Amino acid sequence: MALLSELGTEIAIPVCAVVGIAFSLLQWLIVSRVKVTPDRHAPPPSSNAKNGYSDYLIEEEEGINDQNVVVKCAEIQNAISEGATSFLFTEYQYVGVFMFAFAILIFLFLGSVKGFSTKNQPCTYDQEKLCKPALATAFFSTVSFLLGAITSVLSGFLGMKIATYANARTTLEARKGVGKAFITAFRSGAVMGFLLAANGLLFLYIAINLFKLYYGDDWEGLFEAITGYGLGGSSMALFGRVGGGIYTKAADVGADLVGKVERNIPEDDPRNPAVIADNVGDNVGDIAGMGSDLFGSYAESSCAALVVASISSFGINHDFTAMCYPLLISSMGILVCLITTLFATDFFEIKAVNDIEPALKRQLIISTVLMTVGIAIVSWVALPSSFTIYNFGVQKVVKNWITAMHTEYYTSNAYSPVQDVADSCRTGAATNVIFGLALGYKSVIIPIFAIAISYLFGTLGMLSTIATGLAIDAYGPISDNAGGIAEMAGMSHRIRERTDALDAAGNTTAAIGKGFAIGSAALVSLALFGAFVSRAAISTVDVLTPKVFIGLIVGAMLPYWFSAMTMKSVGSAALKMVEEVRRQFNTIPGLMEGHAKPDYATCVKISTDASIKEMIPPGALVMLTLVIVAYTSSFVGMETLLSVETLSGVVWLVPSFLAGASEHARSLGPKGSEPHKAAVIGDTIGDPLKDTSGPSLNILIKLMAVESLVFAPFFATHGGLLFKIF
Repeated sequence: MALLSELGTEIAIPVCAVVGIAFSLLQWLIVSRVKVTPDRHAPPPSSNAKNGYSDYLIEEEEGINDQNVVVKCAEIQNAISEGATSFLFTEYQYVGVFMFAFAILIFLFLGSVKGFSTKNQPCTYDQEKLCKPALATAFFSTVSFLLGAITSVLSGFLGMKIATYANARTTLEARKGVGKAFITAFRSGAVMGFLLAANGLLFLYIAINLFKLYYGDDWEGLFEAITGYGLGGSSMALFGRVGGGIYTKAADVGADLVGKVERNIPEDDPRNPAVIADNVGDNVGDIAGMGSDLFGSYAESSCAALVVASISSFGINHDFTAMCYPLLISSMGILVCLITTLFATDFFEIKAVNDIEPALKRQLIISTVLMTVGIAIVSWVALPSSFTIYNFGVQKVVKNWITAMHTEYYTSNAYSPVQDVADSCRTGAATNVIFGLALGYKSVIIPIFAIAISYLFGTLGMLSTIATGLAIDAYGPISDNAGGIAEMAGMSHRIRERTDALDAAGNTTAAIGKGFAIGSAALVSLALFGAFVSRAAISTVDVLTPKVFIGLIVGAMLPYWFSAMTMKSVGSAALKMVEEVRRQFNTIPGLMEGHAKPDYATCVKISTDASIKEMIPPGALVMLTLVIVAYTSSFVGMETLLSVETLSGVVWLVPSFLAGASEHARSLGPKGSEPHKAAVIGDTIGDPLKDTSGPSLNILIKLMAVESLVFAPFFATHGGLLFKIF
């Protein structure tokens, strides 16, 4: 038996979740002390102030009235926030219709397994015992799906509101020094990270306990129903990632191609009609989309572990503490991330630009080291001395930093791979693109070996430090927005240099976050696949049979079909954006001279309308392919589709994530020079890959895996229609 009692488990998990929520609210309170309203009666400087929150400005702005700057920053912040909120509400209206339609489908499919019978049935793994009816599983799976979907939507929306709340505050803090701005951006990212991790843990724990009131000792049925939580989270994340990615890249391409290349104006120049849409896109794509994505990974990994545990000796012996081992790991992760965050915000001070990247890297290293110790402690107190897992072995825990650090090497301008791509800009955009593609393909090697080795040691620990991972990832778009606001508000070049330094570090941390997402997607998918195989009791597969071969071919093709759809969607939306930006530059008198104001709203509407329209076909492809293959081919064909689709998707998404341009290109020529234009074109080509197709592929491989787990009973009963006919 475990050292930790059942009562101790019931107390520890919700307490850790509440601690995480309280810590996020504390960070929010500290950030809110940075005012975005003019204050003509500010208190005098205080030599004892920590982090500069009661400091007066260290330096005066050059030729700009300070109060006017604050007002401009507030106006720009409101415009970005309103645009992001409007887009998400529009997106959620369409997604809400899908959510309820798919919930009905879940109930009908799972309820039909036993003809909507309300009688108890023999348990799958112990025929002598009776388990709850299939109709109950259908109902509770539907409820957990809706709960997961709502939590995913909430995660993305809260992340967006936090980011748009913090962007102008980061800009204003940059007047006091780069350290103050860094702390503001990182605290804001921590708010999002801890809220998501704590809410996900708390909601899942509450759902388990409520379902337990009905299921009692039927662990198999309870955790089979709870898998809907992961399906709901990933379903909403898919639309958030695809829709947000199309939005942000359509605006980005339009702003860069016309503004930087054709008109030779700086990035985030207020004369550019697409500049507000571009900054809105950072929040709906990189913040809301990433929040929903990582929440989906967290929910799916927890559900996969719970399903495997429910059919192990834990479930047979009704060991509640051991059953909740995945949730205890997440609880420990919140405490570890809390301590890790203090190293960035309180224990060390950022005094210079060169201190930023090391501070962010320390977050990864410290959280990994502390979590390794934390996992050992949880394993010691929560797991029995020996146990078995049905048709598997004993799983151990994986370390979570290899893939993330690798992407940092391949995307940071401090290292030779990106510098080589930048040097290729000297001969034009074509060689830049060729070098970039080669770099992306080469970058596949190390992550694949790392993921393969990691899977030997299990998957439970991958997302335990999700709060730190999200804090680092959210820091990037917040800093990017801060630089855009500084440019649009007309702040001095010294302030813009500081925000550019934050943005440069943010680009690297965004790559680290994407590496984190790559590793989590691969390992979560494998964990879900393992749970599916255990649930389906599949032992061997003959790849030479027609029904299996169909799954192999279709599975290998899916990531490419999906990527083609998302890339074309970005291209179609970007085409409309480029035409609109050109039209405004050509028809609005005085726009280039700064005497007239561009029509920002039209560009925002173009991105919104295009992304909502274009996100539906890729979403339908993912959600319906698995159902069609399983229903027409076979249960085993679905298994092979999942395995090959996961492998093909992981290999393809690594180079997709690592496409982009380099700040190193600046050394080859100033902005507006031919090498700079070549770098911008290369960046424009790579952006849809790394910000739309790549992130969406994460969800593709996870979503299909969890979908198979939820619908496993239905596919086992009704699958293989085509081969039954012939």
